[in-house]
Amino acid sequence: MKTFVINLEKCNGCYACQLACKDETVGNQWLPYSEPQPKTGHFWLKMTEKVHGQVPKVRVEYRPEMCRHCEEAPCMEAAPEAVYCRPDGLVIVDPEKARGQRQLVDACPYGAIWWNDELEVPQKCTGCAHLVDEGKLPHCVDACPTDALLFGEEEELAAMVAQDQGAFAIDGTKPRVHYVNPFGLFISGEVWDPEADLIIEGATVTLEGPDGAVQTAATDGFGDFWFRHLDEGTYRMSIEADGFQGVQKTIELTESVNIGDFPLQKA
Repeated sequence: MKTFVINLEKCNGCYACQLACKDETVGNQWLPYSEPQPKTGHFWLKMTEKVHGQVPKVRVEYRPEMCRHCEEAPCMEAAPEAVYCRPDGLVIVDPEKARGQRQLVDACPYGAIWWNDELEVPQKCTGCAHLVDEGKLPHCVDACPTDALLFGEEEELAAMVAQDQGAFAIDGTKPRVHYVNPFGLFISGEVWDPEADLIIEGATVTLEGPDGAVQTAATDGFGDFWFRHLDEGTYRMSIEADGFQGVQKTIELTESVNIGDFPLQKA
């Protein structure tokens, strides 16, 4: 069976995958798998963005969204005569048999099926089945400059598939598009000496998580510290530096946060 693996740590939001999908399907008919994607209104592969943190410590999370080619696809249950799973695992909405079946748009819990008003047919990512039939990669995968998108046999990608913790999966669907290294949340801040009006480099910042796990970071040449890939919960943080009094803070983390400047007083 084929599978997709999307390594979110490598995705830099270049939109090459989204453009490649448009390039391959807009104006192109790939029967028996798909009619042409409209020029506007459809995103069979869509790059989503989420801004984390507060100025000046801001990061943007990028995530390519597409049909998950579910093993237990709700669209197949909604119209079994019009939607089928190929032997390689790619789920196809038959453009002829699905004509007029608008209910398929609502059947997808991922919002990955689109309605073509002109052709009166539901449409979605086919995994570039026409290219896969020729032994080629889906165009989005081939166009990715950072290798954030991978496609191949499940056995060959088993090690990466095992890293998928189901952060973006909906129960009962068993998607074959796997997301690994999710962005998570972060805590950041800055440590400085108010007496000298200078940042403090090399201060030790200790963070205890909701599960009791402890991690440490040292402030950099800008006095900044970062803790990334965090889950929601209560965190206890302490900051220490030679010659200074330490400080402590409790953080209720629900979104990524820049907790600001920490002035340390001389000991």
